Amino acid sequence: MRLLIMGPQGVGKGTQAALLAEHYNIPAVSTGDIFRYNLKNQTELGRQAQLYIDKGELVPDEVTNSIIKDRLAQDDASHGWILDGYPRNAAQVEALDSILSELGITLDRVIALNADHDVLMERMLKRAEIEGRADDTPEVIAKRLDIYARETEPLLDIYRQRGLLLTVDGVGEISGISRDIITELDK
Repeated sequence: MRLLIMGPQGVGKGTQAALLAEHYNIPAVSTGDIFRYNLKNQTELGRQAQLYIDKGELVPDEVTNSIIKDRLAQDDASHGWILDGYPRNAAQVEALDSILSELGITLDRVIALNADHDVLMERMLKRAEIEGRADDTPEVIAKRLDIYARETEPLLDIYRQRGLLLTVDGVGEISGISRDIITELDK
């Protein structure tokens, strides 16, 4: 199974991706985790990414697209994956279409999690406090939510038109949300 999980920052994409990955025995591929690994280990990519992240901006598409292509071509992803945090804009949708075509695979479903803006702000501020994530200040969070609404949310229409979109409320018990997603995917 090859899935995208989309939604604004703080909606629970990473949590649900991990649960779905475990359920379907496929890797969860998080662009955020990939970038955080590179930041922590001060790789060249990490240093490049840090310049953008510190300003609350997204890492440029060409860097992100290369990382995604490489990751989806790895052996553990040959039987499926759930991609979290990508695509974020129309150019990345086109890039993902090209990557999938080159790899000779298709996308099965797109899961869109949603929640109210206030709920997302509260969750992100709590996460920043618990995890000590310097990139989760109120200003940066608000900027990312605005970028999502402007650039990423419109992509859901593309996947809706392709008949791939599954929209799910991201507020509630984690296990209940996961169960609802799995029930729909298994239909």
